[in-house]
Amino acid sequence: MGSNALTEASGSSIWVPTEGAGYAVDILDWQRVAKELPENRITIADDQVASIAQAAGIAVNITFPAGEPSKNLANYIGVLEEVADRRASRKTTLVAIGGGVTGDLVGFVAATYMRGVPFIQVPTTLLAMVDSSVGGKVGIDLPQGKNLAGSFYSPDRVLIPRDALNTLPERQVRNGMAEVWKYGFIMSEEFIKDLDAHPVQRADQVADWMISRCIEFKRDVVASDFRETTGARATLNFGHTIGHAIEKVLDYRDLLHGEAISIGMVREARLGEIVGFCPAGTAAEVESRMAKQGLPVSHPVLAQTEELIAAMRTDKKSTGGKLAFSLISKLGACRLVPDVCEAEVRAVLSE
Repeated sequence: MGSNALTEASGSSIWVPTEGAGYAVDILDWQRVAKELPENRITIADDQVASIAQAAGIAVNITFPAGEPSKNLANYIGVLEEVADRRASRKTTLVAIGGGVTGDLVGFVAATYMRGVPFIQVPTTLLAMVDSSVGGKVGIDLPQGKNLAGSFYSPDRVLIPRDALNTLPERQVRNGMAEVWKYGFIMSEEFIKDLDAHPVQRADQVADWMISRCIEFKRDVVASDFRETTGARATLNFGHTIGHAIEKVLDYRDLLHGEAISIGMVREARLGEIVGFCPAGTAAEVESRMAKQGLPVSHPVLAQTEELIAAMRTDKKSTGGKLAFSLISKLGACRLVPDVCEAEVRAVLSE
């Protein structure tokens, strides 16, 4: 097992630098999170998480319908107006309690209300804990594509209620594990070995070292390329070009985000083999781990080639309509590859 990976993180802080100073990510519990929140705040959650937060002693002021379809312009305007109705000032902290949808939506409201107000992330899903709550990307989806309206806006703090995982169904745990595995595939073969040795199917099998190691991986990448100008941060999008296209074509239904990314990682690993970027057998390594995790590795939507290709052209890595992918060169290494031949992408989708 990795010598540094297995350090327990409960109660400790991970410092994430930003263009300004930075912010702390703390792995706590609901009771500690409630004590850490400022008094002058507006707390926002979806209608499923609100009752969980309130049971933990945190009053929720604004709610919206749960699910990716809610990360839209209408809900953004609705939450923005409710914040204004509550006469929030520049000293009012917006607190996002929930998964990635809540963090993205509320973060965008915080970034734009009065040109920016304080913002705290309280991620309650494994996927949000290890990925979306850290890094300073906030935004909403447009009909033309995912996350097309947004901003780079870092939270003031990230407070992770470790015991929130106890409320997650197994499907949501597996959903989050897709992003956990992604960090291994793009950054660390040693981390892959640690995950192989400690399989996770239930919330009580998620160790704090897994969460903290993912946060450290993302911190290091984001610190080197906060605004995605060098291509380094794009490596975090392994599996996401195809995965996001799948989500859009399915209208964000049927598959959870991590499930779509699982399929995307398998197909993009195969794409890397076809273009000669990674060794033969790499895709099989990715696919076997996703299958063992209980995540999908294929879906009937892959037959909708034209719709998927059209969705990929709206991907933020794409320039001039050319397709770009973050591809792994081997297990534990990844690089942005611009201008991938469309015929090869079609071949991967139709396999």
